[in-house]
Amino acid sequence: MHPALRRQTLADLLHRSAKRHPAKTAIICGNNSWSYAEFDSVCSRLAAGLAERGIAKGSRVAVLARNSHGFAALRFALARMGAVMVPINFMLKPEEVAYILRHAGATMLATDSGLAELARASAALDTKVTEYIWLPSEDATTPAAGMIPFDVLTASSAPMPEVDLHGHDLLQIVYTSGTESMPKGAMLTHDAVIWQYVSCVADAAIAGDDLALHALPLYHCAQLDVFLGPAIYVGSTNVITAKPTPDNLLTLLARYHITSFFAPPTVWISLLRSSQFDTTDLSRLIKGYYGASIMPVEVLREMARRLPNVKLWNLYGQTEIAPLATMLGPEDQLRKPGSCGRAVLNVETRVVNDAMADVAPGEIGEIVHRSPHLMLGYFHDDERSKAAFEGGWFHSGDLATIDDEGYITVVDRKKDMIKTGGENVASREVEEMIYRLPQVSEVAVIGVPHPRWVEGIVAVVVAKPGDMLTAETVMAHCGQHLAGFKAPKAVVFTDALPKNPSGKLLKRELRQTYVGVFEG
Repeated sequence: MHPALRRQTLADLLHRSAKRHPAKTAIICGNNSWSYAEFDSVCSRLAAGLAERGIAKGSRVAVLARNSHGFAALRFALARMGAVMVPINFMLKPEEVAYILRHAGATMLATDSGLAELARASAALDTKVTEYIWLPSEDATTPAAGMIPFDVLTASSAPMPEVDLHGHDLLQIVYTSGTESMPKGAMLTHDAVIWQYVSCVADAAIAGDDLALHALPLYHCAQLDVFLGPAIYVGSTNVITAKPTPDNLLTLLARYHITSFFAPPTVWISLLRSSQFDTTDLSRLIKGYYGASIMPVEVLREMARRLPNVKLWNLYGQTEIAPLATMLGPEDQLRKPGSCGRAVLNVETRVVNDAMADVAPGEIGEIVHRSPHLMLGYFHDDERSKAAFEGGWFHSGDLATIDDEGYITVVDRKKDMIKTGGENVASREVEEMIYRLPQVSEVAVIGVPHPRWVEGIVAVVVAKPGDMLTAETVMAHCGQHLAGFKAPKAVVFTDALPKNPSGKLLKRELRQTYVGVFEG
């Protein structure tokens, strides 16, 4: 039997979509547009060009780039070569990027004009990188000096090499952005990612007639593998941008009649606060997705009022499960506010205590999973891999409750639970209460050292423009509605909360900034 007869890998998905929909628009980015047939051809020629440069099955190729059509093409070209993609957060410093390059053993680094300097500085720090690929982007069309231009690679006339590729082969190593000192490289196979695509199509309603906008960073597994990958799988049309600013997003949503859009709550909130929101035609937008954190209940209600045509999905997971694990659908957004829902099609999820027994409804435990979505383990890290799969389940590190219908509500990360005066406080509960104040645009609640309570609760608040809000008002509101030990001991105001490019709040930075707020 020929090895490709029954093959199901990422290398095959785009090719099949191109056979089904050759003339349909697959990718739009800036002034660039590819049909599915053109996208498929570009990826094959890019793969052949990479092979001429020595990239083969198992080669690790790192990507330090913002969203672009070039990024999308490289993703599928590497899969066709059996090469392993290592996407890197472009907000990291050179030493942090270099650590990932060294740890992954990457020999080639793909970047764009805006990040070329960071790429060179990082690779120079004792890594194995010997060649650079320049990727075209939304605005830049002039290759960076000393790098192999994308157009040169895709001009290859060499035949696409035959690759002995299987579903169990390694597809990507995605480094987590956790709180530990050194990031961990989650090893994900073709099988894991494709089973996750199936769950996305089944439970998140990713469909071929979607006009999807991809604006959050593609280096992050949520945008790459919950949205772009499944959309290519089913034949959607995809608009890619590297600029997730409210003005740009609203312009693109209207210009391309976007029907499907994913963003974390922070970005949805920024759209609602934009002066352009009420004058932008969003009538075609019918599917809205959020993740990275729970949508505040008051914002959910505001979205229901101001975007009445939009059905919302909350998608929860993490890198190690490729990344989708649970889903809260449109019918449950206000019925189960704050919940991340129930396990998706190809995932089994429990909430357990330290003895690995299921907790009773309402009790707090840790979320654990079993799924074909799951990673093989952490690259070159047997100890942390073993700990992650202790007891035959993957340990998420997230604390949650589960109700009598099986709906899960994340309480906090284990590392983010605030222990004040001997009592555990979930920061999200306090945040939800503060969001009830109409003057609040955003809030993050953290714990920092306190001379009496060990940890004191601090609310970091962004007020809506033009609205007067005082610390006394916030503390009085919380004191009226929450137990005394849960109320903030301090309230500080700021113009913006620190976030990573995927929109997730960086509470570590807030803790560092306000570590001395109770001193003196």
